[in-house]
Amino acid sequence: MAVLLPVRGQPHLVTKLLLLLVGALCVLVAGQGVHKRFEYKFSFKPPYLAQKDGSVPFFEYAGNAIASEDSVRITPSLRSQKGMIWSKELTNFDWWEVELTFKVTGRGRIGADGLAFWYSAAKGVEGPVYGANDQWIGLGVFFDSFDNDNKHNNPYIMAMTNDGAKNFDHQNDGATQQLAGCLRDFRNKPFPVKAKIEYFKNTLTVLFHNGMSNNDKDFEMCIRAENVVLPKQGYFGVSAATGGLADDHDVLRLVTHSLRSPEMALVPDNIDQEESAKFETEFQQFQQKNKEQKDQWIKENPEAAKKLKEDDWEDFFEDDSTRELKQIFQGQSAMNEVLRDLHRKMDEIIGRQERSLSVLTSIQNTGGRGAGSAPVQGGAVPAGAAIDTIRRDEVNAVLANQKELVGAARDIKNFVSDVHSKVSNIQQVQGKGQGSVERVGGGGDEQLKVINEIRDSVNRVKMDMQNGYARQGGQKQEQVACPTVSCVSTMMLVGALACQLVMIMAYLMYRDSKEQQAKKFY
Repeated sequence: MAVLLPVRGQPHLVTKLLLLLVGALCVLVAGQGVHKRFEYKFSFKPPYLAQKDGSVPFFEYAGNAIASEDSVRITPSLRSQKGMIWSKELTNFDWWEVELTFKVTGRGRIGADGLAFWYSAAKGVEGPVYGANDQWIGLGVFFDSFDNDNKHNNPYIMAMTNDGAKNFDHQNDGATQQLAGCLRDFRNKPFPVKAKIEYFKNTLTVLFHNGMSNNDKDFEMCIRAENVVLPKQGYFGVSAATGGLADDHDVLRLVTHSLRSPEMALVPDNIDQEESAKFETEFQQFQQKNKEQKDQWIKENPEAAKKLKEDDWEDFFEDDSTRELKQIFQGQSAMNEVLRDLHRKMDEIIGRQERSLSVLTSIQNTGGRGAGSAPVQGGAVPAGAAIDTIRRDEVNAVLANQKELVGAARDIKNFVSDVHSKVSNIQQVQGKGQGSVERVGGGGDEQLKVINEIRDSVNRVKMDMQNGYARQGGQKQEQVACPTVSCVSTMMLVGALACQLVMIMAYLMYRDSKEQQAKKFY
């Protein structure tokens, strides 16, 4: 929030600032309070601007003007042409805004003479001021395209008022008589040129669109004049003229709005009340006439009227209340269908959750009972349920088999260690027997006892391995009994070790010889 601080020694500065703020607020409030109303009797625009007979509704044109469906060509690009178009009725509003859309095109670098917008107390006739008469009473906004005074200040836009006693200064292009003006080029533009002419509370404003873009908001200020007094009632018109040089002057749109302040907008016009009363009277007369014709037809055709009454055609047409109730019932039916669909989907979701819970419960029960226990009947998975890649009991069985295999591997490791220790003991015993005298039969019995223990241990390991494989594959295998005779003797074991040692040494010698032969090539 802005706070005004007192300035010492400069009270007039604070006063000026306050006055500026109050003036700005007044301008904003006044600008926001303008009410516009479209006036169709003072406007024309495409499509179907001209009727089939060539006339323009509520307007009349003269001179060399030509009306078409899309535009009114005020003057063609021929030398010494003049044309104009004027509204047929006088205005019935004090303030107004007119948006004029036009195009001025020609083949030359410069053109002539120009185009004019008029608000005059009387309709214009053919004359020397841009195709219309001089000494008019009202306003003229001129779009001058020819440089008569050789000051190189054309094309030029200017506004001029006349009380009926002034003659337009052609030698100076009206520079000494204008209210205000601006230097703007409006010839040969890619898009139509627009001029928004506003007269509100004795202030004349002209906004100009240069036609270089298709944006309707690209208006710029051209003319602003205050204390402009115009006739209370007048005619709107557009005229144009060509001279030694020629341009096509085409008017595409002329759209008029009446302007009113907020307090004026609340007061109805006398004309609006008269038109409303006129339309109401015409409607009542039409209803009365329609009723009389209906009664006359019933008297002339009693049988047809009786049949029509029996058929009661009026029941075939629904009134507003019936239509509204029908729409309400249709909306409720649609809502009911949506709710049913939601209930059906919720039932499906609940069913899926119950099936998922039953499957989880069966898995938990199966895991608690063990791999071999059967699933609970209440939690059995139906045939159409989702297919699992592996079940809990199968996982438990795999884990149990792995544990058994690990135990068997440990037993084998222990057995091998035991065999190694016993073989070492046998070798020590044999070494002692060579250096001492033993009792007859004593050393042989001890060796046989050790060999029998080794054999029994090997048989137990084989049986454990066979049982483990049978459980893992799910099939029972027959036990293979080991022969009662000794499978491995001491001499065979020593011989096998000797053969392995000889083979290793031979391989090492062979590898060394190959390496030496390969070194000869380097």
